[in-house]
Amino acid sequence: MQFLMLMIPGVYRGNPKLADFKPEPKKMEPMGRFNEEMGKSLKILSLNGLHPLQAGARVSFGKGKPKVTDGPFIETNEVLGGYWMIEADSKDELVKWAERCPAEEGDIIEIRQIFDLADLLTDK
Repeated sequence: MQFLMLMIPGVYRGNPKLADFKPEPKKMEPMGRFNEEMGKSLKILSLNGLHPLQAGARVSFGKGKPKVTDGPFIETNEVLGGYWMIEADSKDELVKWAERCPAEEGDIIEIRQIFDLADLLTDK
């Protein structure tokens, strides 16, 4: 099964002054070790950090033409800071790994299973 583990950093939430934010290399070392260790037990398909929402854009769909809004997005409470795309046997296995993550106070990791399109398109 494939999953996304989504990092929602506390530092990104409610902080409009992060347009030029870059993680401190020293703070990234424990995360690098965590990723390396997790990669020995699970298949990591992809992992990346994301720039703050001030550098992003949002496309909203309603009636008529889609609306494009450049960041920041005032109504956003939880902002993605990065992700891992992982193959694992179960959500529980990833929960155990997430609990070991060297996250900072206020950070959140959300785990979501990815739909397998082959399963959706067949009668199983």
